[in-house]
Amino acid sequence: MSHSAFYKSVPVKPSEITPEHIYLNRRQFLKAMGVIGAGAFLASCAPSEQASESAAPLDLKVSATTDELGDPINTYEEITNYNNYYEFTTDKRQVAVLAKDFKTSPWQVEVYGLVNKPKTFGLEDLLRKFPAEERIYRLRCVEAWSMVIPWMGFPLAALLKEVEPLSTAKYVRFESIMDSSQMPGQKQRFYPWPYQEGLTIEEAMNDLTLMATGLYGKMLPPQNGAPLRLVVPWKYGFKSIKAIVKIELIDYEPNTLWSTIAPHEYGFYANVNPQVPHPRWSQASERRIGESGRRPTLMFNGYAEQVAHLYKDINLKDFY
Repeated sequence: MSHSAFYKSVPVKPSEITPEHIYLNRRQFLKAMGVIGAGAFLASCAPSEQASESAAPLDLKVSATTDELGDPINTYEEITNYNNYYEFTTDKRQVAVLAKDFKTSPWQVEVYGLVNKPKTFGLEDLLRKFPAEERIYRLRCVEAWSMVIPWMGFPLAALLKEVEPLSTAKYVRFESIMDSSQMPGQKQRFYPWPYQEGLTIEEAMNDLTLMATGLYGKMLPPQNGAPLRLVVPWKYGFKSIKAIVKIELIDYEPNTLWSTIAPHEYGFYANVNPQVPHPRWSQASERRIGESGRRPTLMFNGYAEQVAHLYKDINLKDFY
Protein backbone atom coordinates (compact mmCIF):
# COMPACT_ATOMS: atom_id res chain seq x y z
CA MET A 1 0.00 0.00 0.00
CA SER A 2 1.45 3.39 -0.98
CA HIS A 3 1.81 6.35 1.36
CA SER A 4 -0.75 8.23 -0.73
CA ALA A 5 -3.22 5.47 -0.04
CA PHE A 6 -2.67 5.91 3.68
CA TYR A 7 -3.39 9.63 3.51
CA LYS A 8 -6.66 9.10 1.68
CA SER A 9 -8.20 7.43 4.71
CA VAL A 10 -11.33 9.16 5.92
CA PRO A 11 -10.62 11.05 9.18
CA VAL A 12 -12.32 9.60 12.22
CA LYS A 13 -14.55 12.07 14.00
CA PRO A 14 -14.68 11.98 17.81
CA SER A 15 -18.43 11.50 17.60
CA GLU A 16 -17.89 8.30 15.61
CA ILE A 17 -15.64 6.73 18.21
CA THR A 18 -16.43 5.12 21.54
CA PRO A 19 -20.05 6.15 22.12
CA GLU A 20 -20.43 6.96 25.79
CA HIS A 21 -23.26 4.57 26.41
CA ILE A 22 -21.38 1.64 24.87
CA TYR A 23 -17.58 2.25 25.06
CA LEU A 24 -15.97 3.67 27.05
CA ASN A 25 13.10 16.80 35.95
CA ARG A 26 14.07 13.01 35.69
CA ARG A 27 16.38 13.66 38.64
CA GLN A 28 13.58 15.25 40.59
CA PHE A 29 11.52 12.17 39.96
CA LEU A 30 14.23 9.80 41.17
CA LYS A 31 14.85 11.85 44.29
CA ALA A 32 11.17 12.08 45.07
CA MET A 33 10.75 8.31 44.88
CA GLY A 34 14.04 7.42 46.61
CA VAL A 35 15.56 5.81 43.53
CA ILE A 36 19.22 6.63 42.90
CA GLY A 37 19.98 4.43 39.88
CA ALA A 38 19.14 5.27 36.30
CA GLY A 39 19.13 2.96 33.30
CA ALA A 40 20.10 3.65 29.74
CA PHE A 41 17.84 5.23 27.17
CA LEU A 42 16.34 2.47 25.02
CA ALA A 43 16.96 3.85 21.54
CA SER A 44 19.58 6.21 20.18
CA CYS A 45 17.21 9.14 19.95
CA ALA A 46 19.54 12.07 19.42
CA PRO A 47 17.80 15.48 19.61
CA SER A 48 16.79 16.72 16.20
CA GLU A 49 17.45 20.29 15.13
CA GLN A 50 14.17 20.08 13.28
CA ALA A 51 12.17 19.22 16.41
CA SER A 52 9.52 21.60 17.57
CA GLU A 53 10.79 24.07 20.15
CA SER A 54 7.55 23.61 22.05
CA ALA A 55 7.99 19.86 22.30
CA ALA A 56 9.38 20.01 25.84
CA PRO A 57 8.29 22.52 28.49
CA LEU A 58 11.22 24.51 29.83
CA ASP A 59 10.78 23.29 33.40
CA LEU A 60 10.92 19.59 32.46
CA LYS A 61 13.96 17.61 31.40
CA VAL A 62 14.20 14.70 28.97
CA SER A 63 17.26 13.28 27.21
CA ALA A 64 15.89 13.87 23.71
CA THR A 65 13.27 15.97 21.97
CA THR A 66 12.31 13.33 19.40
CA ASP A 67 11.73 9.62 19.13
CA GLU A 68 14.11 7.42 17.12
CA LEU A 69 12.22 8.26 13.92
CA GLY A 70 12.76 11.99 14.42
CA ASP A 71 9.20 12.79 15.47
CA PRO A 72 8.98 15.43 18.24
CA ILE A 73 7.66 14.38 21.61
CA ASN A 74 4.30 15.77 22.61
CA THR A 75 4.13 18.48 25.24
CA TYR A 76 3.51 17.66 28.87
CA GLU A 77 0.25 19.58 28.64
CA GLU A 78 -0.96 17.49 25.69
CA ILE A 79 0.00 14.20 27.28
CA THR A 80 -1.63 14.98 30.62
CA ASN A 81 -4.81 16.62 29.35
CA TYR A 82 -6.00 14.24 26.62
CA ASN A 83 -6.60 10.86 28.18
CA ASN A 84 -8.77 7.79 27.79
CA TYR A 85 -9.57 6.62 31.31
CA TYR A 86 -13.14 5.39 31.59
CA GLU A 87 -12.80 4.69 35.29
CA PHE A 88 -13.12 8.46 35.66
CA THR A 89 -15.03 9.63 32.57
CA THR A 90 -15.41 9.10 28.84
CA ASP A 91 -14.54 12.79 28.28
CA LYS A 92 -10.82 12.82 27.44
CA ARG A 93 -10.35 16.44 28.50
CA GLN A 94 -12.05 15.98 31.87
CA VAL A 95 -10.04 13.01 33.09
CA ALA A 96 -7.30 15.22 34.55
CA VAL A 97 -9.87 17.27 36.45
CA LEU A 98 -11.61 14.27 37.98
CA ALA A 99 -8.39 12.37 38.71
CA LYS A 100 -6.37 15.16 40.33
CA ASP A 101 -7.03 13.95 43.90
CA PHE A 102 -6.68 10.22 43.17
CA LYS A 103 -4.76 8.63 46.04
CA THR A 104 -1.72 6.64 44.88
CA SER A 105 -0.01 6.05 48.23
CA PRO A 106 0.24 3.61 49.85
CA TRP A 107 0.14 1.23 46.87
CA GLN A 108 0.82 -2.48 46.52
CA VAL A 109 1.06 -4.82 43.55
CA GLU A 110 0.50 -8.53 43.99
CA VAL A 111 2.42 -10.79 41.57
CA TYR A 112 1.25 -14.39 41.81
CA GLY A 113 -0.05 -17.46 39.97
CA LEU A 114 2.25 -19.86 38.15
CA VAL A 115 5.45 -18.64 39.79
CA ASN A 116 7.97 -20.04 42.25
CA LYS A 117 8.10 -16.93 44.40
CA PRO A 118 4.78 -15.07 44.59
CA LYS A 119 5.22 -11.67 46.20
CA THR A 120 3.41 -8.46 47.01
CA PHE A 121 5.50 -5.38 46.26
CA GLY A 122 5.05 -1.91 47.67
CA LEU A 123 5.56 0.80 45.09
CA GLU A 124 8.64 2.01 46.97
CA ASP A 125 10.06 -1.52 46.78
CA LEU A 126 9.69 -1.58 43.01
CA LEU A 127 11.28 1.82 42.55
CA ARG A 128 14.26 0.94 44.71
CA LYS A 129 14.80 -2.48 43.18
CA PHE A 130 14.36 -1.61 39.51
CA PRO A 131 16.31 1.45 38.26
CA ALA A 132 14.22 3.87 36.26
CA GLU A 133 14.86 4.14 32.53
CA GLU A 134 13.66 6.77 30.11
CA ARG A 135 11.83 5.34 27.11
CA ILE A 136 10.48 7.61 24.39
CA TYR A 137 7.65 5.64 22.81
CA ARG A 138 4.90 6.28 20.31
CA LEU A 139 1.40 5.69 21.66
CA ARG A 140 -1.21 4.70 19.07
CA CYS A 141 -4.82 4.65 20.24
CA VAL A 142 -7.29 2.29 18.60
CA GLU A 143 -9.35 5.43 17.94
CA ALA A 144 -6.72 6.50 15.34
CA TRP A 145 -4.96 9.26 17.28
CA SER A 146 -1.39 9.12 18.55
CA MET A 147 1.28 10.79 20.68
CA VAL A 148 5.03 10.53 21.37
CA ILE A 149 5.61 10.19 25.12
CA PRO A 150 8.82 10.24 27.21
CA TRP A 151 7.99 7.57 29.78
CA MET A 152 10.05 6.54 32.79
CA GLY A 153 9.91 3.05 34.24
CA PHE A 154 11.42 -0.43 34.17
CA PRO A 155 11.02 -3.53 31.97
CA LEU A 156 8.18 -5.80 33.00
CA ALA A 157 10.56 -8.71 32.37
CA ALA A 158 12.68 -7.62 35.34
CA LEU A 159 9.69 -7.86 37.66
CA LEU A 160 8.57 -11.22 36.31
CA LYS A 161 12.05 -12.70 36.66
CA GLU A 162 11.94 -11.71 40.32
CA VAL A 163 9.03 -14.09 40.95
CA GLU A 164 10.42 -16.89 38.75
CA PRO A 165 7.66 -17.91 36.32
CA LEU A 166 6.98 -21.62 35.94
CA SER A 167 7.36 -23.26 32.54
CA THR A 168 3.58 -23.70 32.47
CA ALA A 169 2.97 -19.93 32.54
CA LYS A 170 1.80 -18.92 29.06
CA TYR A 171 0.01 -15.63 29.72
CA VAL A 172 0.15 -12.66 32.09
CA ARG A 173 -3.10 -11.15 33.38
CA PHE A 174 -3.22 -7.60 34.74
CA GLU A 175 -5.89 -6.04 36.94
CA SER A 176 -6.51 -2.40 37.86
CA ILE A 177 -7.69 -1.03 41.19
CA MET A 178 -11.39 -1.16 41.92
CA ASP A 179 -12.38 1.94 43.88
CA SER A 180 -15.59 3.62 42.79
CA SER A 181 -15.29 6.13 45.65
CA GLN A 182 -12.35 7.67 43.80
CA MET A 183 -13.25 6.62 40.26
CA PRO A 184 -16.79 7.72 39.44
CA GLY A 185 -16.79 5.93 36.10
CA GLN A 186 -16.69 2.59 37.89
CA LYS A 187 -20.24 3.22 39.04
CA GLN A 188 -21.38 2.55 35.46
CA ARG A 189 -22.58 -1.03 35.53
CA PHE A 190 -22.22 -1.51 31.78
CA TYR A 191 -18.46 -2.04 32.13
CA PRO A 192 -17.16 -5.25 33.74
CA TRP A 193 -14.94 -3.54 36.29
CA PRO A 194 -12.19 -3.79 37.37
CA TYR A 195 -10.25 -3.21 34.17
CA GLN A 196 -8.37 -6.33 33.09
CA GLU A 197 -5.82 -6.91 30.34
CA GLY A 198 -3.39 -9.60 29.25
CA LEU A 199 -0.28 -10.47 27.27
CA THR A 200 1.39 -13.68 26.21
CA ILE A 201 4.43 -14.52 28.31
CA GLU A 202 6.63 -13.80 25.26
CA GLU A 203 5.10 -10.34 24.86
CA ALA A 204 5.47 -9.64 28.56
CA MET A 205 9.15 -10.63 28.54
CA ASN A 206 9.99 -8.48 25.47
CA ASP A 207 12.34 -5.63 26.37
CA LEU A 208 9.98 -3.00 24.95
CA THR A 209 7.26 -3.88 27.46
CA LEU A 210 7.47 -1.27 30.20
CA MET A 211 6.05 -0.77 33.67
CA ALA A 212 5.75 3.01 33.64
CA THR A 213 6.14 4.98 36.85
CA GLY A 214 6.63 8.46 35.40
CA LEU A 215 6.79 10.68 32.35
CA TYR A 216 8.76 13.79 31.42
CA GLY A 217 11.04 13.11 34.39
CA LYS A 218 8.18 13.49 36.86
CA MET A 219 6.09 10.99 38.76
CA LEU A 220 3.24 9.57 36.69
CA PRO A 221 0.15 11.80 36.97
CA PRO A 222 -3.12 10.12 38.04
CA GLN A 223 -4.76 10.78 34.67
CA ASN A 224 -1.95 8.85 32.95
CA GLY A 225 -2.31 5.76 35.12
CA ALA A 226 -0.42 6.52 38.34
CA PRO A 227 1.26 5.07 40.12
CA LEU A 228 1.97 2.09 37.85
CA ARG A 229 0.80 1.37 34.33
CA LEU A 230 1.72 -0.99 31.55
CA VAL A 231 3.10 0.41 28.28
CA VAL A 232 3.17 -1.89 25.23
CA PRO A 233 4.10 0.48 22.38
CA TRP A 234 3.43 -1.85 19.44
CA LYS A 235 -0.17 -2.47 20.52
CA TYR A 236 -3.21 -0.21 20.59
CA GLY A 237 -3.38 1.92 23.71
CA PHE A 238 -6.21 0.07 25.43
CA LYS A 239 -3.76 -2.78 26.12
CA SER A 240 -1.67 -0.47 28.34
CA ILE A 241 -3.66 -0.96 31.54
CA LYS A 242 -3.44 1.72 34.26
CA ALA A 243 -3.31 1.75 38.08
CA ILE A 244 -2.20 -1.89 38.31
CA VAL A 245 -2.70 -3.79 41.57
CA LYS A 246 -2.52 -7.42 40.41
CA ILE A 247 -0.31 -9.34 37.99
CA GLU A 248 -1.12 -13.04 37.60
CA LEU A 249 0.74 -15.63 35.54
CA ILE A 250 -1.62 -18.22 34.08
CA ASP A 251 -1.78 -21.00 31.48
CA TYR A 252 -4.83 -19.79 29.54
CA GLU A 253 -5.73 -16.68 27.52
CA PRO A 254 -7.32 -14.25 29.99
CA ASN A 255 -10.50 -12.30 29.48
CA THR A 256 -10.01 -8.57 28.98
CA LEU A 257 -12.44 -5.73 29.55
CA TRP A 258 -12.80 -4.65 25.93
CA SER A 259 -12.84 -8.11 24.41
CA THR A 260 -15.58 -8.99 26.89
CA ILE A 261 -17.70 -6.00 25.89
CA ALA A 262 -17.14 -6.16 22.13
CA PRO A 263 -15.09 -9.18 21.01
CA HIS A 264 -15.82 -8.42 17.34
CA GLU A 265 -14.10 -5.02 17.71
CA TYR A 266 -11.39 -5.49 20.35
CA GLY A 267 -9.28 -8.63 20.25
CA PHE A 268 -6.67 -10.05 22.57
CA TYR A 269 -3.58 -9.28 20.46
CA ALA A 270 -4.58 -5.78 19.26
CA ASN A 271 -1.29 -5.15 17.45
CA VAL A 272 -1.14 -1.87 15.56
CA ASN A 273 -1.85 -2.91 11.98
CA PRO A 274 -2.64 -0.35 9.26
CA GLN A 275 -3.81 -3.10 6.92
CA VAL A 276 -6.68 -4.22 9.12
CA PRO A 277 -9.46 -1.68 9.71
CA HIS A 278 -11.51 -1.46 12.85
CA PRO A 279 -15.11 -2.38 11.99
CA ARG A 280 -16.08 1.29 12.31
CA TRP A 281 -13.06 3.15 10.91
CA SER A 282 -9.80 2.76 9.00
CA GLN A 283 -6.52 2.15 10.84
CA ALA A 284 -4.38 3.11 7.82
CA SER A 285 -3.66 6.62 9.10
CA GLU A 286 -3.71 8.50 12.38
CA ARG A 287 -4.02 11.98 13.83
CA ARG A 288 -0.95 12.96 15.86
CA ILE A 289 -2.12 15.14 18.74
CA GLY A 290 -0.78 18.67 18.23
CA GLU A 291 -0.51 18.30 14.45
CA SER A 292 -2.87 19.14 11.63
CA GLY A 293 -3.71 16.57 9.00
CA ARG A 294 -2.98 12.86 9.21
CA ARG A 295 0.05 10.62 8.91
CA PRO A 296 0.39 6.97 7.84
CA THR A 297 0.21 4.38 10.59
CA LEU A 298 3.24 2.08 10.79
CA MET A 299 3.04 -1.69 11.15
CA PHE A 300 3.48 -2.57 14.82
CA ASN A 301 3.54 1.21 15.37
CA GLY A 302 7.08 1.26 13.96
CA TYR A 303 8.47 -1.45 16.26
CA ALA A 304 8.33 -4.37 13.82
CA GLU A 305 12.06 -5.08 14.04
CA GLN A 306 11.74 -5.74 17.76
CA VAL A 307 8.46 -7.65 17.88
CA ALA A 308 7.45 -9.13 14.52
CA HIS A 309 9.14 -12.42 15.40
CA LEU A 310 6.61 -12.92 18.18
CA TYR A 311 3.89 -13.43 15.59
CA LYS A 312 5.61 -15.56 12.94
CA ASP A 313 2.94 -18.24 13.37
CA ILE A 314 -0.01 -15.81 13.51
CA ASN A 315 -1.88 -14.27 10.60
CA LEU A 316 -1.10 -10.55 10.87
CA LYS A 317 -4.48 -9.74 9.37
CA ASP A 318 -6.15 -11.37 12.36
CA PHE A 319 -6.66 -8.16 14.35
CA TYR A 320 -9.38 -9.70 16.43
